[in-house]
Amino acid sequence: QVQLGESGGGLVQAGGSLRLSCAASERTFSMYTVGWFRQAPGKEREFAAAITWSGSITYYADSVKGRFTISRDNAKNTVYLQMNSLKPEDTAVYYCAAERYGGIRIPAREYTYWGQGTQVTVSP
Repeated sequence: QVQLGESGGGLVQAGGSLRLSCAASERTFSMYTVGWFRQAPGKEREFAAAITWSGSITYYADSVKGRFTISRDNAKNTVYLQMNSLKPEDTAVYYCAAERYGGIRIPAREYTYWGQGTQVTVSP
């Protein structure tokens, strides 16, 4: 059972940056594809970015491409989401999710393990 914990959320002005972290309890976390999702009030959870187990392949939603960067440090069992040029519409609870093996996964239903989420609020 993989336990995931997100951190790094907060309040930032538009144009600012935040770095989210997703730390895993599992030593074999390096075998997992990891995705970041977000859910704004009244909206469905949506895919933001994903990274394969080795970090060699990444994929982004069009809404964050060019502004967000996903990366991982397998020695620290941690995946990061660097968010730059933040916009008010990026305001949401951000979740990381993990699934063992395989390549990039986009639908939320393809991930088994989820963190509790961290709030990101971007003010105008």
